[in-house]
Amino acid sequence: MSSHAYVAIVTLLALLTYFWMGLEVGRARGKSGIKAPAMTGDPILERAIRAHYNTLEWLPLFLVPMWLFAIYWSDLIAAIIGLIWIVGRIVYQRGYVADPAKRELGFMIQALAVAVLLFGSLGRLVYVLVVTQA
Repeated sequence: MSSHAYVAIVTLLALLTYFWMGLEVGRARGKSGIKAPAMTGDPILERAIRAHYNTLEWLPLFLVPMWLFAIYWSDLIAAIIGLIWIVGRIVYQRGYVADPAKRELGFMIQALAVAVLLFGSLGRLVYVLVVTQA
């Protein structure tokens, strides 16, 4: 049985990235003086919150296919693509907080990584089903 240690580490790194983004929201709150539960009133705070939430929205689309890719293809390749996703999310967050128009590069990097994981794992699963049925 494969340990999938590489993908396990990348999973934890992705969660740490999400945690860091939450800390960035807290830092933006501190700078703006806007206390929870308020979420508006300062553009930097609003963008930090949106980048954090958007990452949460993408986590299931990333984590599930990454694990399936690791199981049905390769733990190491899935982990490398996972690291690319994390880099994309960091670029996205940094760009978005600085200027919403600068979020596109990070978004494209992470979306491409998810597409490879999603369609790669789906394709492999279909192949496995077809070959085992034959």
